[in-house]
Amino acid sequence: MTDIHATRVTTADGQAVTVTSRSTTITDWAARYLGSWWNAAATEAADVTGPVVAADVDPGEVAALTGIVTAGQPQETEYANHRMLHTTDQASTTAVQPDAGLAYRWEPAERRLRIVGSDETAVAAAAARLAREVIRGQLLTDGWEILHASAVTRPDGTTLLSLGDKGAGKTTCGFLLGRAGWHLLANDRVFVRAENDGTVRILPWPSAAAIGLGLLDAMNWYGPVRERVLTGEKLHPTQHQRVTDALMAGDREPLWKRSGKELKPQFFPDQLHTWLGLTLATEGRAAGLLFPQITPGAEPALSNEPRAIGEGDFFSASTEDRYPDVFGLLPMTGPSTTLAAQLAALPHQALVLGHDTAANTELLKKAATQLL
Repeated sequence: MTDIHATRVTTADGQAVTVTSRSTTITDWAARYLGSWWNAAATEAADVTGPVVAADVDPGEVAALTGIVTAGQPQETEYANHRMLHTTDQASTTAVQPDAGLAYRWEPAERRLRIVGSDETAVAAAAARLAREVIRGQLLTDGWEILHASAVTRPDGTTLLSLGDKGAGKTTCGFLLGRAGWHLLANDRVFVRAENDGTVRILPWPSAAAIGLGLLDAMNWYGPVRERVLTGEKLHPTQHQRVTDALMAGDREPLWKRSGKELKPQFFPDQLHTWLGLTLATEGRAAGLLFPQITPGAEPALSNEPRAIGEGDFFSASTEDRYPDVFGLLPMTGPSTTLAAQLAALPHQALVLGHDTAANTELLKKAATQLL
């Protein structure tokens, strides 16, 4: 009988899920993907309690679950950039992604999500992704919300959040301050919750980090990253082949899809530290807000433009684009007025960033000093 391996993933607030598999590749992947920002540790499968993501390579089970879905009238959606067909009855939700060779079955009464596929890497990536979704549901149930922001902390937990629309410079702020000595808590999304003492607590959202070739070059990371790729080290498998080819060839110009979306190198969370030298944080408390806006050709400067937290800065189950709640893991909640008010009361600063990373860094350090 094949041994079952298990990795238990726990947030700094105590929410947890266990990933089990006959393959250590799958459980190790969960530890790598989630463990840099949450705690992930091997455990005995026999001792597992609470929700479980059980993931294995099993083409026969994929075929069986596919038969269940296609025998009915499945709904169709896009999940993690692949088409998904899914059906729900009183006991479970069953789903398949034919193009990815993956199948799923969620049994809420058992709190067990089964994931099977024909490719080990695809199964491992799906298991880590859905383990995060299980924990997301627990966090939202416990009063946490998701803010579209990057975050950096000091060793004492003092945290700066950077907010704005896509392309405003949230990720740039996080990386520049991270390289200037702050600890990176998140590069795109964070969990936030208003506490009874009037503070706003922050937890990270573990994910692969997408860094454009232009930003990679501007941060002086392009050369070291390319050297690692040339020696055979791998970035996250969701990275488009055109990006890998560009790194291999030494091309630094940004790459674009026909849709206008930029294609970017995709880093595992641990590679932010091992490849890029950033220190990662596991929690913090909000102390100030930055509202950047990158303007090509502009001189970096503080701005008096008014900017406030809005409903569009929050994610919810109804606004999620990449990971719709197919399995019913998430409670239907909206932004908390208490949380929004506590965030709005924090010191905040709008700023204009250009393409001079040294000047941008000095401005960010100045803004951080003034806010705190």
